[in-house]
Amino acid sequence: MTIQLIQGEFNSNEIIDLMTKMIQVKIKYHEDKINSHLNEEDMKYREGKIKLLQNELVQVRSFLLNTNKQVVVDAKVNIA
Repeated sequence: MTIQLIQGEFNSNEIIDLMTKMIQVKIKYHEDKINSHLNEEDMKYREGKIKLLQNELVQVRSFLLNTNKQVVVDAKVNIA
């Protein structure tokens, strides 16, 4: 099963906003799991995932801010 999340052409500001919101949802998911009293190993894993997501957001924002053209985005989720 495949879910088409994003497909189309966007200006930099639009896709920065959309990507920021999507990544914030994923970070919140990991924060909620941490707050549900996981064991220390799971907490460290999720903290690492949060840092990775934050770093990826910084990278994508930097890339998009340096792009003064429309960008094409095609984001899918594949569930197997």
